[in-house]
Amino acid sequence: MATQDSPVKLSLPLEYQQDLFHELQNEDELVILARGLGLLRLVTNLLHTYDASSNNLVILVGAEEREVNWIGEGDDVEAVLSGGRLMSTRGLNVVKTDVVNVGTREKMYSQGGVFSITSRILIVDLLSIATSLEAFILRVYRQHNKDGFLKAFSDNPEPFMTAFSPLATMLRNVFLRKASLWPRFHVTVARSLEGRKKAEVIELEVPMTDPMKDIQNAVLECVEASIGELKKANTGVDMEDWSLDSALHRNFDAIVRRQLDPVWHRISWRTRQIANDLTVLRQILNSLLTYDAVSFNQYLDTILAAHTPPPGSTRQSQPPWLFMDAAHTLFDTAKRRVYTGKTGDKDHGGTGKALSDSLRPVLEEQPKWALLAESLEEIERDSYFNPVMRDDSNSTILIMCSDQATCRQLREYLRTMYTRPEKPKETEGDNQDDDDDDEPEQKPSAAFMMRRKLRGYLKWKGAFAKVSATLFSENQKALDGAVNPRQGLQGFRGKGPPNKRRRVRGGAAVAISSPRAASGISVAEDKAAQVAGLLAEVEPTEAEAQEGPEIVMDPLQDMEDYFELLEMNDVIIAHPYDGDMDEHVLEEVKPRYIIMYEPDAAFIRRVEVYRSSHSDRNVRVYFIYYGGSVEEQRYLSAVRREKDSFTRLIKEKAMQAMAVTLTLDGRGVDDPQERFLRTVNTRIAGGGRVTATAEPPRVVVDTREVRSSLPSLLHAQSIEVVPCLLTVGDYVLTPDICVERKSVRDLLSSFNNGRLFNQAETMMQHYKHPMLLIEFDQHKSFTLEPFADLSHSTSASSAPSDVQSKLVLLTLAFPALKIIWSSSPYQTATIFMELKKSAPEPDPIRAVQIGLQQTVAGGAVSSSSSTMTTMDPALAAAAAVTQTFSQVPQDMLRVVPGVTEKVAQALALDVGSLHELANMAEDELAPLVGKETGRQIWRFFNRSLFD
Repeated sequence: MATQDSPVKLSLPLEYQQDLFHELQNEDELVILARGLGLLRLVTNLLHTYDASSNNLVILVGAEEREVNWIGEGDDVEAVLSGGRLMSTRGLNVVKTDVVNVGTREKMYSQGGVFSITSRILIVDLLSIATSLEAFILRVYRQHNKDGFLKAFSDNPEPFMTAFSPLATMLRNVFLRKASLWPRFHVTVARSLEGRKKAEVIELEVPMTDPMKDIQNAVLECVEASIGELKKANTGVDMEDWSLDSALHRNFDAIVRRQLDPVWHRISWRTRQIANDLTVLRQILNSLLTYDAVSFNQYLDTILAAHTPPPGSTRQSQPPWLFMDAAHTLFDTAKRRVYTGKTGDKDHGGTGKALSDSLRPVLEEQPKWALLAESLEEIERDSYFNPVMRDDSNSTILIMCSDQATCRQLREYLRTMYTRPEKPKETEGDNQDDDDDDEPEQKPSAAFMMRRKLRGYLKWKGAFAKVSATLFSENQKALDGAVNPRQGLQGFRGKGPPNKRRRVRGGAAVAISSPRAASGISVAEDKAAQVAGLLAEVEPTEAEAQEGPEIVMDPLQDMEDYFELLEMNDVIIAHPYDGDMDEHVLEEVKPRYIIMYEPDAAFIRRVEVYRSSHSDRNVRVYFIYYGGSVEEQRYLSAVRREKDSFTRLIKEKAMQAMAVTLTLDGRGVDDPQERFLRTVNTRIAGGGRVTATAEPPRVVVDTREVRSSLPSLLHAQSIEVVPCLLTVGDYVLTPDICVERKSVRDLLSSFNNGRLFNQAETMMQHYKHPMLLIEFDQHKSFTLEPFADLSHSTSASSAPSDVQSKLVLLTLAFPALKIIWSSSPYQTATIFMELKKSAPEPDPIRAVQIGLQQTVAGGAVSSSSSTMTTMDPALAAAAAVTQTFSQVPQDMLRVVPGVTEKVAQALALDVGSLHELANMAEDELAPLVGKETGRQIWRFFNRSLFD
């Protein structure tokens, strides 16, 4: 709330924005807003109000870096609108670990202000003072602060459609009682955006060419067949959303993979391959509408080459969709969009020669290009004949695209659309060409750009063929060298399978003789003479040579000669969609004409908000889309899914029979009797004596483990989580129990680099009951097979390298090490509770000091370690905590040869930086880490790169 002498002015001109702002000021709630209605602007004004009102501490969690930058700039603008930077406002402060340590952050919190903090830093700070990190943060926040406000925002309603009662579940997770829903069809939103003068929208439907329709139908046929194969092979999986319409959704392949993850170890390798093929097919659909014909054909060539087995390989791992007739239609039609001509039709005499001019360029242009040029001409005529006298906007033309690649494509087209390549005089049909020259030359065309791309494609294809031939010859030599010695060594190896060599030779011969056929699709190869003739036909003409080469990267030489202020009325800007950042673009550019080259529902609403917020600015929007395409269906599907999501949320909110039950500390009903029973200690005299203690159950957690969900689950079960920088172990449950937690992927990497054996050794030295916890993801299968990929490791030589063999070796090396298997973090929390029963609580200071006092590398004791032992225990623990977030140099140090966990900790306390360590002599390292380890470190930093 603003003070009377320093009023706070808001930049929320629309009615629904003001209503929502006042509603948020009065109560805490979860706001779900439709995309494009100005979520960041609302958050910026709310933060600025709290910053200017009093000495508040406001923490912003979950914002991306670009959103933080947007809010910071917006806060400065709000301060200017309020009559200059107010004395009580300090702006948005971004907390970074490499600059601010724990002590400095604590002082900043005590002084108040608005802070943007990552979840990992904030949860460590909250636990130091006292299933996601955000939920963990809110639980701890409500436990220590029962009066502070809490507000949550989201402009993505689709995730609220999953699970049972998703809205009530989310409200319980964020400790809120009320949800506020603001869809586009909300009465106040509709009145705010439609009550004033609307933006003029011109809808332009572009028909696709016949080859584009054939390619789209072929790809959709492959997608439908792939989905059908998945349904037949996985009858026990929920497949309600597995349809061709759902396949157009942006996250369809991720949804399929998430549903298959729990049974991933039971599905066949073919099913896994089809799930990956869906991603490739969806990318092909998107590339058809965004790439030019030459780039699209080159992209298909790379896909075909990537799925072609190498020469000499007998593996049949090609995607199933490549064996369909639709795949042949896809590749053949894409090729005919670039150039056409029949291969080998002139070779009936058996001469082995073909005419060099049998291939001719086609170079089909994207239909949207011509419509874009017509729209620009219409805008130019309109701005000249119908000037607007009173208008605060510029005559800038803003073209919005899906990505940077499309922006570069349009910039090149607009720059060269009036450049006409001269046709050779010796070509046939000169009279016809002369008649064509009578046509107006100002008609835009992409001939210049497409000819340049075709030249680049033909050169790339020639270089790619040379590389493939070289790899083919090298693989053939390797195969010959691997087969011939077998015959001479057969007598020494005894009897081998008599048909083994014949089987290898036969497979290699098939793969070598027909590499294209092995990929499941037959594509006619162009002969070298034909490619050379085609390349000669598209050689640069004089007009093309004057344009110069394509600028891939501008070196910015002589920039001062070309630097000048541009007149905004003559500028055409091509910009990709960038979410809420587009609102910044509209405010800065102030365009009068907007061309949406590709549809985007969120940007349409941003234009509506922009036009309704500025009554003195006129906007005309050209909405371009391909009719009957997946682009149109994807747009309509996104709008329909958002509407259905809000409809379901509105029904759920109206049908809630009981309010969401919340507690002040977020842990459950805080009953004094239950709190007393939690502190009952029955470990004295074997349970014969019962005493009550004031200390709750405690677990010491390594600060690097707070990213996982396990500390949050432990805290939810009324266990005090103490974050510290631990040298030995990840979790200390009791003075005798230390647990090293490993996810499956971390377990594999620890086996590969040998780190797990060192960690097990240190736990054996310091704890009576060391334990290794192998924790699986709750949404994935409880098996090692999908991670170890044992389906491709069937040979006997690879058996010792799999995970099971390494676990056996680990248990043989450390018999006292206990291995705990957990299917999910929830089960891990239950296991920890069972292990802590009837056991004393761990000491955090002792847990931090363990591993810092030990002798390193044969009797050399670090001086800083000695200092640690004489230091006050509390100060030692505080010093270890302040070094929590300097992880990058420590991770680099651990990969140096000879550096174990103990050596790394000793060097971190003794040596100031990696630069200082690299410049130390061998005799200087020996007193710190020992002679042998010092020699290994010195050799690593002083080894020549050419050895």
